[in-house]
Amino acid sequence: MRDKVNRPEKSFAFLKAGTALAVAAALACGPLFAGPASAFEIFGMKFFEDEEETTAVIDPVNYTLTLNPGTDDDDLKEAIENTARLKQDEGKPVSGDLGLVIKARDDRDRILAALYENARYGGVVSVTINGQDLDSLPPNPEFNASGAIPVTISVEPGPVFTFGDVAFSGDAEGRNPADYGLVPGARADSTIILKAGEKVVVDLKAEGRPLAKLVERNATADHETQTVDVVIAAEGGPVAPVGDVGVTGTKTVDPVFVQRYSRINAGQPYSPEALNKAAERLRTLGVFSSVTIREADKLAPDGSLPMTIEVSEGKHRYFGVGAQYSNTDGFGLQGYWGHRNLFGQAESLRVEGAVNRIGEADDLGELDYSSAILFSKPGAFGPATTFNASVKASIVDPDAYKAFTITGAAGVSVELSDQDTVSAGGEVMWSDVEDAFGKNKYLTASIPIEYVRDTRDDKLNPTEGYRFLINAKPSYENYRGTFFSSFEGAITGYQALGAEDRFVLAGKLAAGSIIGGDELSDIPATRRFFLGGGGTVRGYGYQEISPRNGDNQLLGGRSYVAASGEVRIGITETIGLVPFIDVGTVSTDEVPDFEDIRAGAGLGVRYATPFGPLRLDVAVPLKKYPGGTSFGVYAGIGQSF
Repeated sequence: MRDKVNRPEKSFAFLKAGTALAVAAALACGPLFAGPASAFEIFGMKFFEDEEETTAVIDPVNYTLTLNPGTDDDDLKEAIENTARLKQDEGKPVSGDLGLVIKARDDRDRILAALYENARYGGVVSVTINGQDLDSLPPNPEFNASGAIPVTISVEPGPVFTFGDVAFSGDAEGRNPADYGLVPGARADSTIILKAGEKVVVDLKAEGRPLAKLVERNATADHETQTVDVVIAAEGGPVAPVGDVGVTGTKTVDPVFVQRYSRINAGQPYSPEALNKAAERLRTLGVFSSVTIREADKLAPDGSLPMTIEVSEGKHRYFGVGAQYSNTDGFGLQGYWGHRNLFGQAESLRVEGAVNRIGEADDLGELDYSSAILFSKPGAFGPATTFNASVKASIVDPDAYKAFTITGAAGVSVELSDQDTVSAGGEVMWSDVEDAFGKNKYLTASIPIEYVRDTRDDKLNPTEGYRFLINAKPSYENYRGTFFSSFEGAITGYQALGAEDRFVLAGKLAAGSIIGGDELSDIPATRRFFLGGGGTVRGYGYQEISPRNGDNQLLGGRSYVAASGEVRIGITETIGLVPFIDVGTVSTDEVPDFEDIRAGAGLGVRYATPFGPLRLDVAVPLKKYPGGTSFGVYAGIGQSF
């Protein structure tokens, strides 16, 4: 291979489909490793860890690198430097003289591919090792250098090329080039051409053609006009429905259940989107470590496409612990044990317990305790339904009240679509409460109903979309013969701004009302509304925002409105800053009167992990209660909303 790229009047077919290309090599480039950093480990997970070579190098050869990118374009310069492995591994020896030559040749190809990716098709890359031209070296070079061997890479990027004529042929004929980023006169990055070919196949498959394939992807660079002409051709193949669906890899999970829950059925139209959703649906069950849906490479005699769901079962039993902290509520500790496949159809059982307000309460009797047994059966009454049941008990002692409650609940949730879910059920709660109204017992039966629409792109750390919920909970309190109903609604929205979604605007608006009950005391304190704390208005203590009586005792309210706004700023790939403000009001009336509006503001830090961002927020109340909380510190896992 020559060390320079000649500049002919035209160069042909460097992007032919199915051919191994230098351009494709650029797409496989590894990441740019960060510099050294201190590492630490929590529960087996390492943070701020620098990746280093641990394998001993045979016949180590040191080198020095001089890299001349040949451009003042910062983006292009960075692309060239990030592509060159000799640059990324600078200071580390290679294995033998031949190993240095191989690495240099590889870098030349990678830099050329990087130039193509940046629409530089007339670029020249020259490489010398120990003063010798790369292509003049013998098959087994021996440099015999007493010290580090000098390597020089010089780049002449050449001009930026633009798209010229664009043509689609075969079953891709008639498509609009602009829909595929191939706009005449626009910058002709090679990645755009590669993606256009892939998208043509994706679009054909979305039309129900499972055997669609790319047959030609040609690009011709004209160095005189500095343009690139593109031809893309594809074969769609026949429209075919889904055929027989098999399941492999199951051990304790019922394969019939797997197929039914996937909602991939013989005879339905072929849809790549439906297959992706089916795989994701099976992954969310939690019983499989991997899920792959494999399509047959040819149609069955009846014209359908057979496919196989390949799964690998993970560990079904699990346990864990968790913790959170705020300066107003103290520490909280949680523990849980669970089983993900109780009866062979992904039924889950979870037993959990928690102790809260550690360090904030004066003695053990003032701590908060809770426990629960949770059961869930997916696909209970059809693939889109889930049956849920639970028994919960708690002893809580916040400032507003002290309560011992036992709650039993059961219900069904139904997926109306990929974004819409509705649920309904029954609940019975017995509670023994001591609050500003004295000591009272309640036995309350309720029918909770809820609708949720969720369009977020990521449930743990969303950057786009919204989540809307509205619920109603008609209730009857048996001891007093009181009917009352609570209604709540909330919407959270997210919008990413800037390159690489480094800025995300996040907002939340929530409101609720309790209708019915002659007196406020007819409604259990655990059902009244309070605000304040890490989940609502930060800067205030837990449930500190509440109507009060003449003795300054917290009463809780019949209605509330709360709003939050955050700007999530990505400082690095893993660290972010979040300035925020929260506002809320609680009223004793069924409709908020907005007579007492409280707000808190602060700054948060986020550290990204595979299981969600670690969160640390510090906030101050902008309208402090006399003798109330002066600031709040909150730590946990996940975004605040």
